[in-house]
Amino acid sequence: MLLRARHLVPISGPPVEDGAVVVRGEFVEAAGPWADLGSGFTDEEIVDLGDVTLLPGFVNAHCHLDYSTLRHAILPPTSFAEWVGRINALKRTMEPDDYLAAIARGFREFGRWGATTLLNVESFPELMWKMPPPPLRTWWFYELIDVRRVVPTEEIVAGALLFFQEAGAGTREPGIQGSKEGSKTKVQGAGAAFSAEGGWLGGTGLSPHAPYTASPELYRLARDCARHAGMPWTTHLGESRDERAMFVHGQGPLHAFLVGIGRPMNDCGHGRSALGQLTAAGCLGPECIAVHLNDWEEADFALVEPGGALAGMSVVHCPLSHRYFQHPRFPLERLRALEINLCVGTDSAASEGSFSLLDELRAAAAVYPGIEAREWLETITLNPARALGLAGKLGCIRPGAWADLIALPCGDGADGAGKIHAQILSCRQPTVWQMVNGRVTNPGLL
Repeated sequence: MLLRARHLVPISGPPVEDGAVVVRGEFVEAAGPWADLGSGFTDEEIVDLGDVTLLPGFVNAHCHLDYSTLRHAILPPTSFAEWVGRINALKRTMEPDDYLAAIARGFREFGRWGATTLLNVESFPELMWKMPPPPLRTWWFYELIDVRRVVPTEEIVAGALLFFQEAGAGTREPGIQGSKEGSKTKVQGAGAAFSAEGGWLGGTGLSPHAPYTASPELYRLARDCARHAGMPWTTHLGESRDERAMFVHGQGPLHAFLVGIGRPMNDCGHGRSALGQLTAAGCLGPECIAVHLNDWEEADFALVEPGGALAGMSVVHCPLSHRYFQHPRFPLERLRALEINLCVGTDSAASEGSFSLLDELRAAAAVYPGIEAREWLETITLNPARALGLAGKLGCIRPGAWADLIALPCGDGADGAGKIHAQILSCRQPTVWQMVNGRVTNPGLL
């Protein structure tokens, strides 16, 4: 298939006016000016997309599909601990069908607004057996919690790995390939799950939830198992001032809340952040995809600087969620100076995150107006691909990349192709065309 568009923005290279992309199967075979490719691939089916901007599908570096129906369900809280209590109460009222409906809505909305890949933290992975193949490329991060130690930590991680093994997971691009008999899924082979052949695109990973709900032992086991299985792993870190008060000072509303539910608090009040404690205990690594980091101790920055123990770690910022909780100013300028791989995610609808990654970028750009639009777009394309270890395969348009493409109705050409990144960032309309893994889909009907 030979695609043509008024503007081609590959992200991995300069914009091209009157651009073209050759798609062969699930991959991009070539990309460049129409004048070069239009005459070289004369036997291809030609699809002229018209007056649109063609670019790689967006990669959402952090979301919670389970909560896609909870927008405006929780008023802005006075503390993070208050929000935790409220969402836990809401979760107790929801049935499996409610979560399945939320996940389906999340897929529809994210696809409508240009995301073709999601990094989703899944609190109820057993729901995956009841889902049809997702319409978007999705990494499912199995959420791990041992706050009350009802089940031994080793069994929690073993259960997560067994779940993925039974589903046929364990590689960078795994997949579920099976057939259903009654309510039970027959898995036909390890390593086949979540494959294109089975209809499931993406992969699997582990997610110790946060340092206030996951023990250092759970972190260490999750990290080691993810490394051994070749899985990515992610976690919430430095999420709030309440978390810092809990770990650094041994006080605050989150500390009181967790004392109330029986969490051991012997790791609190020692003058060190959770990030510092977990690093010193050998529980983290530079391959970790660290979400939020809204609140830092000064000593934490030395851990992520070049030569530090966590140098190269990817950090995911969720701008609208950050604003909802009224966190302190995110230290974006300082992280950029340390060459952190910065990604952007949407968090969840329950914390007022958007289904549109461009909404998230605009919110961030309003706080940091000196950063170029091109760099913002990299935080939802090239950078999360790098975090997954998939640079060159995801979040770009180049030979050998997956054919995950979107077309936006923006870019009138008045300012020339050099301004097209800013025009994309300012686009408030949904996608008008979408391709996932070489297959054209209708983003409005996902």
